Amino acid sequence: MTENAPLAPLVWFKAGGAAQWLFEPADVNDLRDFLGPLAPDVPVMALGLGSNLIVRDGGVAGVVVRLGKPFAHVRAIDTATLECGGGASGVLVSSTARDHGIAGLEFLRSIPGTVGGFVRMNGGAYGHEVKDVLVDCDVVTRSGDLVTVSAADLGFSYRHSDLTDGAIVVAARFRGVPGEATVIQAEMDRIAAAREASQPLRSKTGGSTFKNPAGHKAWELVDAAGCRGLTLGGAQVSEKHTNFLINTGAATGAQIEALGELVRDKVRTAMGVDLEWEIRRVGMPGPHFPNNNSGEA
Repeated sequence: MTENAPLAPLVWFKAGGAAQWLFEPADVNDLRDFLGPLAPDVPVMALGLGSNLIVRDGGVAGVVVRLGKPFAHVRAIDTATLECGGGASGVLVSSTARDHGIAGLEFLRSIPGTVGGFVRMNGGAYGHEVKDVLVDCDVVTRSGDLVTVSAADLGFSYRHSDLTDGAIVVAARFRGVPGEATVIQAEMDRIAAAREASQPLRSKTGGSTFKNPAGHKAWELVDAAGCRGLTLGGAQVSEKHTNFLINTGAATGAQIEALGELVRDKVRTAMGVDLEWEIRRVGMPGPHFPNNNSGEA
C-alpha cells in the first residue's frame, strides 16, 4: 500500500496525477481481505498495463488496485482452454495458447492490456472480440466476495461489459480450438506486422482513442475532419494513425483530454458524427492531488 503514488509511470501516456492510495495485492485472498472491510464510500479502481487510460492531473481519489506478477499467470486446463490471471498480458495469453496448440486467441496479441482490462471492456481487434472466446471469469466484488460470472451474464456489447465499478477481474478462462503452433505463430506475426505498420507503437500513447461509430471508422472521420497531426501543448493526434493521441514529450493529462475533445468537436462539425471515447478518463482535474492525512483508506 502506497499513499499519494504517482500514476504517470504506470500508464502508457506517462502523464497525469497520483493515486490517493495504490494497493498491489499479494494474491486473491489478500485483495478480498482488503476490500471486505473497506468503507463502502471509498472509490476503488483497477489498473492493468495502463494502456487505455488518461489520468487527470488532479489524481485519483480512493484506492487504485494494481494486479502485478502474482496475477500474471496463464496455464492450459484442456486441449482448447486457457486459465489466465487478471494481470496477464494479451501477448502472454496468445503465446501460451500457441505453445499448447490452441488457435483462435491470436488476436489477443494485439490488445495492449491485461486480461482484467480487456474482459471489462470486451476488447477486440482484427474481427474478433473477447466475448467470442471468453468462457467465464472470476471477479472480486467491491464488498470482497469472489464470484464466477459466465460470458453470457456479462452483458457484452461493443467495448462494453456490465461489470460494476469497483469489481475486479482476477482470472478468466478463454476457449479456442486445437491448432498447429506454426500456423498460430504465422497469424500472430501477421497481426504484429499489421500493428507495427499502422500504429504509433513506439510513442507514448493510449491505444485507440474513440470507438468506431456504426457504419464508420473513427480514424477516417478524424482524418476527414482535418485533425491529422493536430497539436495542443505536448499532445498530438498521431500522423501515423489518427485514432491515436500521443504525448510528444511533456503533455499533461489535461492537454491530452482537451485535444481529444477538440477532435470530437471538429468531427461533429465537419462530419456530423459524435465520436464516443474508448479511452477511459479517470481522476480529477487540477495540478496535484490534495494531501490527505486524515485517516486510512
